[in-house]
Amino acid sequence: MDNKQMVADIDHSLYDFKDIENEQDFYRMQEGLTEETVLKVSEEKDDPEWMREFRLKCLGIYKELQVPDWGPSIEGLDMDKISSYVRHKSDMKGSWEEVPEDIKNTFEKLGIPQAERESLAGVGAQYDSELVYHNLKDEVAAQGVIYTDLESAMKGPYADMIKSHFMKLVPPTDHKFAALHGAVWSGGSFVYVPKGAKVEVPLQSYFRLNAAGAGQFEHTLIIVDEGADLHFIEGCSAPKYNVANLHAGCVELYVGKNARLRYSTIENWSKNMYNLNTKRAIVEEGGRMEWVSGSFGSHTSYLYPMTILKGDDSQMEFTGITFAGKGQNLDTGAKVVHQGKRTASVISTKSISKDGGIGTYRSSVIINSTAKKAKASVSCDSLMLDSISRADTIPGMDIRTDDADVGHEAKIGRISDDAIFYLMSRGISEEDAKAMIVSGFANPVSKELPLEYAVEMNNLIKLEMSGNM
Repeated sequence: MDNKQMVADIDHSLYDFKDIENEQDFYRMQEGLTEETVLKVSEEKDDPEWMREFRLKCLGIYKELQVPDWGPSIEGLDMDKISSYVRHKSDMKGSWEEVPEDIKNTFEKLGIPQAERESLAGVGAQYDSELVYHNLKDEVAAQGVIYTDLESAMKGPYADMIKSHFMKLVPPTDHKFAALHGAVWSGGSFVYVPKGAKVEVPLQSYFRLNAAGAGQFEHTLIIVDEGADLHFIEGCSAPKYNVANLHAGCVELYVGKNARLRYSTIENWSKNMYNLNTKRAIVEEGGRMEWVSGSFGSHTSYLYPMTILKGDDSQMEFTGITFAGKGQNLDTGAKVVHQGKRTASVISTKSISKDGGIGTYRSSVIINSTAKKAKASVSCDSLMLDSISRADTIPGMDIRTDDADVGHEAKIGRISDDAIFYLMSRGISEEDAKAMIVSGFANPVSKELPLEYAVEMNNLIKLEMSGNM
């Protein structure tokens, strides 16, 4: 099979299908955001009283805050036309055989059940506003690891832990869409890794927004206790529609003393999606936070994972790639705040823009006066594949101590005509030559992913290069 045929087959079988929904099997809330909407979501979730009150407080904050005045325009997003809650009438299942057939087919096409069998310790699968499947392997559960849906955890033995951590890292006052999330959040996962536990095989949550004109507002809360170790993978996708969809999820990560958390994401939203996601981690003494991020979809993105290096000798590493194609304006980057002594951060990002796509790298490095002997390194490379695309780099650095080592470098360039000529002289087509060069450019990111996710990322690059996404 040649490369063009392989790409065409991938596009048809994995990324461009539309599921046939039986509308009577779905409950869809009316469009718009009102107090009635928020109370209805709360009723659907059977919230405890404190959460119902929290949602209403967030709604008030949402109404007071203005849309951010930085980043790409989101004028095409009209909340009066977004449905905040869509769910299948079936409950969450612990076995794929029990998941409704139309939903199960979706996740089988995405390869989630197969990945669980072959390489994952547990899987959570969300379809629109609700989790439809959640499971954790017995040997991991035997270590005391908790991996479940957030709503169940909020009402069970971990209720106090949820209440003391939920939206404490990302307060609703942070920005307008954090407040929106707090008001109508639904779905997501809760992970707790107890002291000293090492989860050798990754956990994964997969989010599928399948309804046209809907929003997805899942909340992921992960607590990795002292000396523990976890790799968590998040995947996202949506079919193509001619109306705006919204993703305003929230991820809060707590990394304990001498603990390690790796958080890997491949986002492949459709190009009618506004991806206004917020992710944040806090790291205690000697802890380590690792981010691996691939952003390939959405019409517009605001995505800047943030790490607070609270404890002495804590570390953070961020490795990311963004591919902006026709009609896409992807504003991404990373943030880090150094608070503890001898903290260290490394941010390494790559962006690719094609067919008029706009890729913006936006970063913030803050080294507080308490962060003596801190080290921070920022590197961002941008590759433009034609003369109509755009790449911007907007780094911000706020250094409040003389006792720190900080470096930044940025490069923006185009594919070398000499490199393309050389590959074509070896019998490779121009299209495949460009794809090979771009894959090589992205290699520092793909090599940080598990094999099957690296393959997925490379396939996404091929699709973008062929113009089939």
